[in-house]
Formats: sequence, C-alpha cells, structure tokens
Amino acid sequence: MTVYAGQGDAHRSLALLWGAPEEPRTGRSGPKPGLSVDAIVSAGIAVADAEGMAALSMRAVGERLGRTAMALYTYVPGKAELLDLMHDRALAELPAGPPTADDWREAVTVWAEELHACYLRHPWVLQVSQARPVLGPAELAAMETLLRALQPAGLPPRRLRGAVAALWQFVRGLAAATAETRAAAAVTGVTDEDWWIARSTRLAELAPDFTDRFPLLTGLQSAPADTPGSAPEDSHREAFRTGLAILLDGIAAAR
Repeated sequence: MTVYAGQGDAHRSLALLWGAPEEPRTGRSGPKPGLSVDAIVSAGIAVADAEGMAALSMRAVGERLGRTAMALYTYVPGKAELLDLMHDRALAELPAGPPTADDWREAVTVWAEELHACYLRHPWVLQVSQARPVLGPAELAAMETLLRALQPAGLPPRRLRGAVAALWQFVRGLAAATAETRAAAAVTGVTDEDWWIARSTRLAELAPDFTDRFPLLTGLQSAPADTPGSAPEDSHREAFRTGLAILLDGIAAAR
C-alpha cells in the first residue's frame, strides 16, 4: 500500500511540523490535560511499527493512549497530518550536522547506512510515497546532511541532483527489499526455504534446459558469495555494500 504525504491541511500540517504556536480555534474546547502532539505522534509510530501502516488510524492511536479518537483532534487535525508528523519524527533519528568522516565517500556511506537502518526500524515509512515530500525539518535535514557529505566531491549542480536522487532511491529500494523479505514468511505462512524448494523443483521439471537457456543467470547464481551465508538478508547486505560502492565510484568518475 502506498500512502501520499501532505494530504492534510497545508497550513496546520506545516505549523505542527515546524513547531509553530497554535492559533486559537473557535468552537472547540481547550486541550485536555495528559495529551500532547508529541505523545500522539509517538503512539502513532508505535502502532505503525507494531502492526503496519494498514492498522494506523486515529482510533488505534487513541486506544494506545487510553483515549478516544475524538480526544486527539484538538491536537492533530486528522490522520493525514499525523502521518506527516510520524514520517518526520522517524527521520529525526538520523544524525544531523557536519559529516563525521573527513573523506566524502566514507561520509556518504555513513549517511546511507544510517538511513537504511532507520527504514528497517520503521518499515512503514517506505510506504509513504516520495512523490510529494513532507517538508518537515528532519526530512530536509537528512537531505542537507547528504549534500554536506557530497560537497567535497565537487559535482556540478545537475550531476549533484542526479547523485542525490540515485543514492536516496538506492537506499530506499534495498531497505524495502529487506523489509519485504522479513515480512514475507509471516504474511504468507510459508518460509523462504519452502517457497524456493517448491518452485525450483517444479521449474526443473518444466524447463530441463534451464542452464542452456539462461547461462549467464545460472553462472551468477552458482558463483560463490563474497561473504558466508546464503540467507536472503545476507544477500541484501552484500547487495547494499556492493551497489553503494559502485554508485560512489560513479560519483567519483563524474567529478
């Protein structure tokens, strides 16, 4: 399921994201003690982390806080605004500020690893479309951190934009693959091993000339891995390291 950010009221959503003082709202009573925007956002993240995006609703968040959904609307206008706040709060876990490494390649690698880990801690974030950004301070800070890390590479603006897009989408894509692998067995009730055994056996029956028809694919699959272990997550980690190194090589060559 794909969810688009920024579907709520732009004025209220941006005010909440950037911590602007609340404006008076006529026709509503004041906030009840014991609730806050921060508490509601934390509860929303807890629901999404535990049960996924599909389970997120104002009612579910209210129940986690021991309140009704209606009690939340004094603080957050609705689910759309809450999702923007949750997305930005998740990205706020990323380190901000100057790069911790002097070498630009190492600095970008640190950034990529941190973003990848953040996505896997909160896989529901991967379901928030990047077509329209949230425009929250944490989201923009993550972009600023990457730009700072890339600055010593000396790319012209056009290539810099391409490098940023490629790096962000690469990290997001690999994180999504890992998150989906983790969820597959629980959602389908079939382990990865059983899934592959059933299909590889049947494929051998249907395509006995598989090796002749797909020699390059067969050779790649039979080649030994650079790191021990054949679990899907091991493959994803190796793909992450190798793919990132290739991207960084390309950035270096584009200077």
